[in-house]
Amino acid sequence: MANLTISAKTAAPPENIKTQALVALLPERKTLAPSLKPLDTLLGGTVSRSLKNGDFAGSIGTHIWLPGAGKIDRVLLVGCGDPGKQTTSSIKKMSETLSRALINSPAADAHIVMDGLTQKLKAPQTLLEQISLQLTLAHYQYSHTLNKRKKPPRSLKRASISPGVLCSMGVARRAILAGSATGHGANLTRELVNLPGNICTPKHLASEARKLARSDASVTTTVLDERKMAELGMHSLLSVGNGSEQPSQLIIIKYQGAASTARPYCLVGKGITFDTGGISLKPGAKMDEMKFDMGGAGSVFGAMKAASLMKLPINIVGVIAAAENMPSGRATKPGDVVTSMSGKTIEILNTDAEGRLVLCDALTYAARFSPVEVIDIATLTGAIIVSLGQEATGIFSNDDHLANSLLSAGERSHDRGWRFPIWEEYHRQLDSPFADLANIGAGGAGSITAACFLSQFAEDYKWAHLDIAGTAFRSAPKGATGRPVPMLVQYLRERAGVL
Repeated sequence: MANLTISAKTAAPPENIKTQALVALLPERKTLAPSLKPLDTLLGGTVSRSLKNGDFAGSIGTHIWLPGAGKIDRVLLVGCGDPGKQTTSSIKKMSETLSRALINSPAADAHIVMDGLTQKLKAPQTLLEQISLQLTLAHYQYSHTLNKRKKPPRSLKRASISPGVLCSMGVARRAILAGSATGHGANLTRELVNLPGNICTPKHLASEARKLARSDASVTTTVLDERKMAELGMHSLLSVGNGSEQPSQLIIIKYQGAASTARPYCLVGKGITFDTGGISLKPGAKMDEMKFDMGGAGSVFGAMKAASLMKLPINIVGVIAAAENMPSGRATKPGDVVTSMSGKTIEILNTDAEGRLVLCDALTYAARFSPVEVIDIATLTGAIIVSLGQEATGIFSNDDHLANSLLSAGERSHDRGWRFPIWEEYHRQLDSPFADLANIGAGGAGSITAACFLSQFAEDYKWAHLDIAGTAFRSAPKGATGRPVPMLVQYLRERAGVL
């Protein structure tokens, strides 16, 4: 993946700026801000005429290209609406507009100025962060299995942002780093999740984890093979990969940004690299999308990468349960009973409810790190899509403070979630006459009963479950979104005290 470099730069007079694309952010108004008059003069009055003639009004989500002058090849005006009324949602919309226009242009470098905005802007750091994030996300292109590119490579290689009087250069640099690091993390997630199942196998994920460790001295990786997992009693996880030729893997990624004695925060990812449903075979339609079933694992990779790029002063452990769910003569059958690492027995009533079977052993394993909090992330249930569509991630937790922190992180990053209950009444659906619990519920509320199942393996620590089946990927156009990396990174920043 080609990376885009984004930096902060001190303000300069327009005549001294040399760039292939100058981007000016304008509020919603009919007259030109005094701070933009030097640029308007250099351009022969085209900015003021665009406002006067109504060609550009500065409303959120609008943009217009103008011819450049001097050392500036072209100018992009982007509407910011009323700076005093901006929300995270409107800032994201404006940043997406800017990013799409700039990325689709032939410019190889760009300079973004905020001289047209006033100090009424309530959240300049959020604006800088979102611009950096959305530029990085828009720059991503999948090419791994393309012999012939369907679109030309991105022209844009470098971008700089001048915050003007809105904030100090130090604040600007930190905000830009946070946005670009989150974007690079999300793009790593997208790349892994987009790869086809014949390439992105459990062993491939293990290889990528080792690569992540080689790129940063603060990251280490350990991989447990099937023999080691069997010795640990992870027969629930191993049951999922029984029918596959691909061996299952438990991947542990550690990021150390604080003292070795500091307790870590733990991220646990579902890594089903392809899910046929096993003996409980899925319908053929859209089964190709089941390569996306390792979106939880992908988001752990992305969050860990972003944390390392930002050098967060926090310790994080990522645990990825990777397996391929296939039907064969060795595959687990409906009605089989397996013993999990915790010692609890599980009656497998549906082999397509496999994500919880790999996660329960990973959650038990996570306890050995004495984590402050544990969050598991999984494309777990189609039922969550019925509940929330593709807009919000389902949040379940045994701790109110943790749940509220994730909700807040989702709002701040505009990668939002919604909390669901895991009441005792729902747990009763998991009762089994042949095991300690069944792997599916006996009635409705499929997302809730799945979370109830997981909660029974996370009783010894503060835990949250993110069901990302609706947010991790899209069917049209088909591809990974990189969510919920922004939410996770915001959560980790807050826990590290880095806002």
